Amino acid sequence: MRLLWKILRNTLIGFVLFAVALTGFFKVVHYPNPIAAIKLGLAPASKTPTLLPWHVVAPSGTPISLPTSTEAMPTTVEWQGKTITWQQFLDISHTNAFLVVRNGVLTYEYYNAKNKITQTTQLPSYSVAKTLTSIIAGQLIAQGKLKESDKFVDFFPELKTGTSFDQITVQSLLDMQSGVGVSDNYPTGPQGWGVAIAQMYATTDMNWFIKNNRKMAFAPDSKALYRSVDPELLGLIIHRITGMKIADYFSKNVWQPIGAATAATWNVDHVGGMEKTFCCFNASARDYAKVGLMLLNNGSTAASHIVSADWLKRLSTPVVTLDHGWGYSAYMWHPYPGTNLMLGLHGQFVFMNPATKTVIVKLSDNPTGNDPEVDEARVIYQLSQK
Repeated sequence: MRLLWKILRNTLIGFVLFAVALTGFFKVVHYPNPIAAIKLGLAPASKTPTLLPWHVVAPSGTPISLPTSTEAMPTTVEWQGKTITWQQFLDISHTNAFLVVRNGVLTYEYYNAKNKITQTTQLPSYSVAKTLTSIIAGQLIAQGKLKESDKFVDFFPELKTGTSFDQITVQSLLDMQSGVGVSDNYPTGPQGWGVAIAQMYATTDMNWFIKNNRKMAFAPDSKALYRSVDPELLGLIIHRITGMKIADYFSKNVWQPIGAATAATWNVDHVGGMEKTFCCFNASARDYAKVGLMLLNNGSTAASHIVSADWLKRLSTPVVTLDHGWGYSAYMWHPYPGTNLMLGLHGQFVFMNPATKTVIVKLSDNPTGNDPEVDEARVIYQLSQK
């Protein structure tokens, strides 16, 4: 009995010492505490908005209501070589919300009742936030406060390295050509928590992360490679130019002007700190649709002009080719000719087809490592052609 008690006591002491050491290490590298990190790593996409600190993005005092009508969805769709029903498509692709807006009219709206999703549920957009960041950048360029030829270190001379890092321009960042060596590799499970992209996602001090991740994988503008660190560097520039929380700036200059009905949130490293502009914007499906509608409507609403004609052209003109052979420019994807797509990890889509004046929003919970973006985009594109 004494031996058993001794083993149990030593095991408990060892566990406590390990937990203390791990907590101390996480604090040194500016990571959330171990329990918070584990919760974040294991949560489905739709549950992550409240697992990181956030800043509120205030809605409009005079929200715009979308007129509605009823449109039947196709009875069946083609999915990975099989014919399945519409509901099977929604279920297989882990859909939480699916909206169709044609000519400004909301014609179809689906919410996953099993997951308790409603019209006002804040759902994460992941890399859709990159395009939202680009919209802000375009506004600052139109105001003459920012140029694509500006270098990152022009705004942050204290971060010069004497390497090609110092040659990174705003244009390099917008078109995923910076060359900064923070890979967008998302391995599953605990082994993924230590990779650089996971560290950037979870960090409690973005400035510390950037300071310690300035090594280059290739020279700026020598090639294009999708890297989330690029829009984060652009976010730092925006923050320095405006002197405002990005959530507040976005609320005043985009979210309220589009007539957003519900508050959004933008996850940050710590409250009062830096927004994670490569991801982590959370909002209702209807308000995401309003962003797409504004872009389709020449960057305007009935009351406000939000995006310049020059920036709309910049967003809509493919500059490089990235994943799936899709065109890309200023954080906007172009999976099919003439289309624009704001795309996020785990199946987040704000798809715009200017030819048919259609916006389709799909917000999902695809598991890490099982993100059938090409298949989802094909179904959405075919639907947008109607």
